[in-house]
Amino acid sequence: MLNSNRLYNLDYLRGLAAFSIMIYHYSAWGIHHFLADTLLGRIGIYGVSIFYVLSGLTLYYVYFKTIKICRNDIYIFFKKRIFRIFPLLWLTTIIAILLSRKVPDFSDLFLNLTGLFGFISWETYFSAGVWSIGNELVFYVFFPFFIFFLRKSKYLIIILSLIIFCFYLYFAFVKLDSDLTLVSQWRDYINPLNQVFLFLGGFLIGHLARSVNVKSRHVIFLLSISTLIFVFYPVQGDKIHLVTGVNRLVFTFCCFLICFCFYKLQFKLPDTLHKNLIFLGEASYSVYLLHPIVWNVIGVPYTLFNDHVFKISIFSRIFMSVVITLIISYLTYQFFEKYFVRLGKNNFVTKLTK
Repeated sequence: MLNSNRLYNLDYLRGLAAFSIMIYHYSAWGIHHFLADTLLGRIGIYGVSIFYVLSGLTLYYVYFKTIKICRNDIYIFFKKRIFRIFPLLWLTTIIAILLSRKVPDFSDLFLNLTGLFGFISWETYFSAGVWSIGNELVFYVFFPFFIFFLRKSKYLIIILSLIIFCFYLYFAFVKLDSDLTLVSQWRDYINPLNQVFLFLGGFLIGHLARSVNVKSRHVIFLLSISTLIFVFYPVQGDKIHLVTGVNRLVFTFCCFLICFCFYKLQFKLPDTLHKNLIFLGEASYSVYLLHPIVWNVIGVPYTLFNDHVFKISIFSRIFMSVVITLIISYLTYQFFEKYFVRLGKNNFVTKLTK
């Protein structure tokens, strides 16, 4: 059996990714946008990629040995995913609409509340970052096929992997134009077919590395190398250069290697740091979805803290937004997310919905 400490380490990485994306957004919204040569600019793009890889890896870890490709097990899998994802997605969407003070298009609202926007109109979302949840919902549909193909034949999973990788190459080398900005091609970038290879990569890491033993010093060396490449690999200009051409492959490889290293690290941090990172990992969904909401209330001038009344520097706004986000995320995770997770496991709900 895999060492449970490795799950702690995945929580460490998940929490660090969520916190880093929050800092990136607050800094970009409050100070200035970051280019491809900055650490925050790279985190802004590949922090979400880390989430996708971790998602595929974690689902493999949890389900590969236990799930059967039958109606009942597939039903249970999707029921748990629905109760895990949708309540906070609905809450975030409703709050974002209320804060915008605009009447939403009914079809857009329908697609968001049903999760179908990830399949049909992935650029249609009401709060920053929600696009990635639409992608994740698409990946959940792929997941049973990954399990089935891997169990059925290694050749089938190889063929499927090659097809998905070809889509990845198509977007990186053909569809996305490095002479244009990433913002102008955002719809193409967030296409689920451009992201599913990351989820598949995490799934394959879980499978290929499940019985691989790597000495801690070797893991730390690989983690150091991948981190250094991620930080110092020479890329200039708009962030489109991070997701096109060979650069896309380099940064993707770094994400895979970083996730692999955290998966194989076998240590527990000092208790205080351990608890804080575990909290960030467990509450990462709340941190990720709620931090744009907090910023719209706290960070944006002329909202809660009107500059004509309170002269608060942008750095103070960022600091307050970070603190409030963490507090609200803790409360949301403890009293909102956990409730629906338990509900998703409840046999009574299963009987009612059959």
